[in-house]
This record gives sequence, C-alpha cells and structure tokens, in this order.
Amino acid sequence: MTTYSKIVGTGSYLPAKRVTNHELAAQLAEQGIETSDEWIVTRSGISARHYAEPDQLSSDLALQAAQRALEAAGMQPNDIDLIIMATSTPDHLGGFPSTACVVQRKLGITNGAPAMDVQAVCSGFVYAMSVADSFIKSGAHKNVLVIGAEVFSRILDFKDRTTCVLFGDGAGAIVMSASQEPGVLATKLHADGSHGHILCVPGSVNNGTVAGSAYLYMDGPAVFKLAVSLLDKVAREALEAARMQSTEVDWLVPHQANIRIMQGTAKKMGLPLEKMVVTVAEHGNTSAASIPLALDQAVRDGRIQPGHTVMMEGVGGGFTWGAVLVRM
Repeated sequence: MTTYSKIVGTGSYLPAKRVTNHELAAQLAEQGIETSDEWIVTRSGISARHYAEPDQLSSDLALQAAQRALEAAGMQPNDIDLIIMATSTPDHLGGFPSTACVVQRKLGITNGAPAMDVQAVCSGFVYAMSVADSFIKSGAHKNVLVIGAEVFSRILDFKDRTTCVLFGDGAGAIVMSASQEPGVLATKLHADGSHGHILCVPGSVNNGTVAGSAYLYMDGPAVFKLAVSLLDKVAREALEAARMQSTEVDWLVPHQANIRIMQGTAKKMGLPLEKMVVTVAEHGNTSAASIPLALDQAVRDGRIQPGHTVMMEGVGGGFTWGAVLVRM
C-alpha cells in the first residue's frame, strides 16, 4: 500500500511589535533617509510588518508556531519523530547548534527525534516540505514538524530604504504525517548558484569578526525579473508532475515578497487573483516564514478547506526556487 504525506495541522506566530510604513518612515527620517507609505506600498504592496523584540530569537517565534500546529494536529511534542527548520537567521553564529535542535529542547521533545536546519532563504519552507515528504514516503518517519522562522530585522541595513522597508519577522509551522490518502501531490526544487550575488548577505566570519557586510543585499530589478519567470515555470512543473491543470488549483499560496511578483505569477498561471492568499500587506517579506504564515491564516479563517488543492511556491537567495502542490 502506498504511503503519502499529508498536512494535518498548521500554526503561526507574529511578534507583538507591529510597525506601519508611517512609523518606519518617521524612524528613517531621523537618519536622513527619505521614504513614505505611498512609496513603499506602490513598489511592494507592504503596509506594515512585525519586528521581534531584542531578546526574541528565531527559536522563540518557531516555538509558538510549532505549539499551535501541534495543537491543531491533536498531537503531543513526543509524537513528532523529525523536525525540519527552514531559517536564514539561526539562533547561533555558524548555525550550530541548529535552531531545530533548540526548538526541540524548548518543545520538550525527549524521544531522540532527529532535528535539522534547511537553508534556502525564501524557498526554505518549500525545500523543507519536500524533504519531509521524502522521509515520510520512504517510511523512515511518520510525523514531521516543518517550521519556517525568521528574524530578518537583525540583518537589515536601515540606511538602505530599498531593502529595510520590505522585510519582517515571524514564524509558521505545519505537521506532516503519513497517510493512505494523497496529500503532497508533487514537489519541484531548483537552484542556480550563478545568481547568488543578486540576493545575499555577503559578509563572513574571520578571526571572530565580520569580514564584509553583515547586512542583506538585494538587486531588486534582477530578483523581480527572475522571480516572475521562475515561479510560473516551477508551478507548471509541479502541475505536470501531478498530471493536473492550473484550473484544478483552489488556492495559490506564494512566497509573500512583493505583490507585483505575486500578481504576475497568478496571471501567468491563468489563476484569478481571488484564488491567491495575500498576507504581504501586513507581514512584509518574512522569508522562509511567509508561506506557512499565509497558509495558516487561510486555514484558520476558513478559506482553505479539507480537500482543497493548494499550490505553494517561493524563490530565494542562492538562487533557489521551488513549488509544492498539496491536497489538504
């Protein structure tokens, strides 16, 4: 009998501190940086974002999202036999111990379940879901906690208005379990390292200090051009693998980076904009957390129902991109 993986619970968490465009513009003006609500909304569709407190780490946000996903799945922490954490802003320099291991400790999981981080930036959650799907289908694991969590506010240069206005902090999580009913219908992942320079944090650690810049750098026009093209292609690849048409997709849950990229992708796929879940206005770009945040919101407000077909897709630094087609 074929084993499939299925999403059985979702959860998300946003830090309490909400910063509107007007508030951010006022803060930047104090440093002589000019921007406005209109400038930000016109270029990105973002009106507000959430920032973690100084003492909040990615694992703290992830913990809250994970607990909510476990509750929705009707599970206890020790029911989980694998944790996969997508993040570009890990708790620890060098990425170890992995933030997944930190979350394991904070959840109180004592069954020895393996835990690991996945780094594919804004595509990270899609990558993590694909890894979880493979582990479950192989029979190696039955209940996998997949998390995307970021504190991108820590790596923003608030003297660069082209990037600092775009990103926010947050976390989202799902529980994926073995099922006799199809859940994940197809996954497609890609990367092209030749484009790594257009979206990156170019610094490195050398002798205990940062060599180069520790701030996020993005070539906005180059990312935009690549993103629209790649998201359409990878979505079609996933549909082809599942032997489905775009008309059979009930909901598109794209990475929440820029409303123009998202709308362009939906139009290329021939999907009405009403079928796209949009949270970018209130969340900003939360990188690996954006897809699970949007998914959880749409599940909890009743838009996404059991049996619905959902396309999730993202692009990120690396350059990475991917899509997951699921039946809820």
